[in-house]
Amino acid sequence: MARHSLSLCTEKLYKVLVIGDTGVGKSSIILRYVQQHFDNGYKPSIGVDFFMKTIEWDANTLVRLQLWDIAGQERFKKMSRAYYKEASGAVVVFDMTNSSTLEAASEWKQDLDSKVCLDSGRPVPAVLLANKCDKTGRDGDLVSSLDSFCNDKGFLGWFETSAKDNINIDEAGAFLVKQMILCDTGLSNEERRRDTIKVSQTLEESQSQSLCCKMP
Repeated sequence: MARHSLSLCTEKLYKVLVIGDTGVGKSSIILRYVQQHFDNGYKPSIGVDFFMKTIEWDANTLVRLQLWDIAGQERFKKMSRAYYKEASGAVVVFDMTNSSTLEAASEWKQDLDSKVCLDSGRPVPAVLLANKCDKTGRDGDLVSSLDSFCNDKGFLGWFETSAKDNINIDEAGAFLVKQMILCDTGLSNEERRRDTIKVSQTLEESQSQSLCCKMP
């Protein structure tokens, strides 16, 4: 009698927070990532929206992402502890044509770290997205400071992104998923450091490569 090989598939469910000030493009990034769609007329979120994305990570691993699109208005920060509960990772978004939203991204990251952590006690993996890189008015000095900003604030990486032109959206998502899996499998900090990427920061290269800072 012929033998049939059985492949075991591991399913992982991760709750991912998408946070940042209002108007930076959080909802547009999620729509592009989940539905490969961009809507110029998308209205700002009120409260929290939820999206699901399923990824066939490898031959034996299915990853399900529960994306929490949290409104950026100040009043919703007061409820953030409830929103952050049991998060596995986070995306913090700022508008690279508006430097004040980068300052706000620092505050969102501090709020995140103060209210949720992994079971190990470490901060949840977080990636910084410099969104709207398709627009004119990009601040070159701001871009050049993002490596040190990420190191100082505890981000594992950063990417220039455009939801409109679909630049680095999937790459940023894959990077975060990989970091969450590494945390899930309990790899040491040194092993995680070796897994982090560093590439150049030109906009042209950002369309085909991920832009991220060196992990602290």
